[in-house]
Amino acid sequence: MEVSPFHHRPAGAIAAADAGQLPGRDAFVRLEPRMSPHPLPGPPKAASAAFAAVLAAALAVVPGGPAHAFTGANHEEITRAALPWDPVTLTAMADAHDGAINANDRRPYFDIGPLHCDNADYLAPRHSAGYPRTRDEASTELLACVRTSVARFRDAVRAADGLVDADGTVRAGESDLSSPCTWDEKPGRAKCAVLEQLGRGWHQIEDFYAHSNWSDRPAAGPIGLDNPPGLGRTDHPPFLDIRRYSAMDDADWTREARERIPADLTTGCYPDIDSTGVKPADCDGRVAHTRTLNKDTVASPRARTGDNFRRATAGATAELTRQWNDFKAELLTAYPDHRRGAQMICALVHDAPAAACP
Repeated sequence: MEVSPFHHRPAGAIAAADAGQLPGRDAFVRLEPRMSPHPLPGPPKAASAAFAAVLAAALAVVPGGPAHAFTGANHEEITRAALPWDPVTLTAMADAHDGAINANDRRPYFDIGPLHCDNADYLAPRHSAGYPRTRDEASTELLACVRTSVARFRDAVRAADGLVDADGTVRAGESDLSSPCTWDEKPGRAKCAVLEQLGRGWHQIEDFYAHSNWSDRPAAGPIGLDNPPGLGRTDHPPFLDIRRYSAMDDADWTREARERIPADLTTGCYPDIDSTGVKPADCDGRVAHTRTLNKDTVASPRARTGDNFRRATAGATAELTRQWNDFKAELLTAYPDHRRGAQMICALVHDAPAAACP
């Protein structure tokens, strides 16, 4: 069994798709954030009902229970490097086995393609004549991944309202981590809720760097299915502007983000149900996640090309720092009265916020 510190999928595992509330069961992955009695300023954000319905149906056939034999070592390393938090809180987010950042690597989330930015694969005709997916289809799949992070961002901002009173006083019971958080999406302490939403939204952003050719370079030789192009980018992907998109109508930001996706960007095909409800029998004739593109471990073929593994982890670390900074900025904007936003940030980063955030 292949152990992946980035994605942690065993070779040959079957995955499902994303999103939606599973009828008759607890919410698993929602494109539409849970509404709060203290909604954010501005109009509500509507997700695609058709998309949610397709993926809720896909989830209905996914077996429950935790995925086995996986570790989150690389997710933990990246997350710890990106976040300047107190140790107990940072462990709650980053821990390889029990951290919020790794919650998507447990079933049924583990089996959901857009929660790992999979299946946005594409090769231009100059590299592969008659590639079975169009650029538009690949972009649609990538945007399904981005959409999950946007929804989680919105949910995290709403959940943060429970961290402090109306006058800005930290609610000690809501920010206490003396007992572990349970990443089950059920009502509980506000700090656990915020960490869960952030972790479940950040996981796929980290995965994007391991599962795509955004930051890597190809091996020497012809470009094609077994050696897709590498973009070699070191900047932040403009289509991961999660904070900005969270304030926009979903149709508007999706249209804008689509235009920002480079023509040669690809992630890897993984045999699962994608956002359209299609489940290929295999990835023959497509850029494959497992054997070709992933940089989940230093031993994977693409990671062994040049410094591709370092480039992926460095890019993911810088991206997560940006996402955290953007989340802080949103809290300050959404909750300006009585320094509530600043107190929410203080409560999130400190292990004893009732004392640290007077």
